[in-house]
Amino acid sequence: MKTIQFIDPAYPQVWHAPAEGAAPQGYQLLTLAQWLAARDTWPRGLPLGVQLANDEDVELLAPDLDRIALVTLAFPKWTDGRAYSQARLLRSRYGFEGELRATGE
Repeated sequence: MKTIQFIDPAYPQVWHAPAEGAAPQGYQLLTLAQWLAARDTWPRGLPLGVQLANDEDVELLAPDLDRIALVTLAFPKWTDGRAYSQARLLRSRYGFEGELRATGE
């Protein structure tokens, strides 16, 4: 079973946030709101990542998980474990096999 990968700021990120109004390109990291707005027009097979805040519902991603290569989960404080619950749901309930990364503290 894959675990959450913590992002080390010493290493460059392949994933990047898209420029405002930019056309879809591979390895873009979208917010959940951006993804929900773009999913109907996003080309299949084009790798993308979605940033999920710890108070956002993972169920909104469930229908699209086969199209998503990376989900980043936010840990705004080291005592806030909601993102662990999101990771558990993504893996066990929804069968997400892509990459999970933790961001924040």
